[in-house]
Amino acid sequence: MTEAKPSLKRTLVGKVVSDKRAKTVTVLIERRVKHELYGKIVGRSSKYHAHDEKGEFKLGDTIEITESRPISKTKNWVATRLVQKAPEL
Repeated sequence: MTEAKPSLKRTLVGKVVSDKRAKTVTVLIERRVKHELYGKIVGRSSKYHAHDEKGEFKLGDTIEITESRPISKTKNWVATRLVQKAPEL
């Protein structure tokens, strides 16, 4: 019997804030954490460069990114799936 192993790679969901680079999207990940000393809930955010081979994700889309091997100096993530399309203006 072969059991499906859970993926050891991390996945994050965030919003595309830039799609200007070739085969790359910049994804903003926002999270809410409790302040260590004061206990207040504060917003923290991080930006990640993710590989987008086909250039299918556009500005404003909410996507899922998965950790991968280093693709370039700043890219260690791959855009895996579209969670929500950006609203049309």
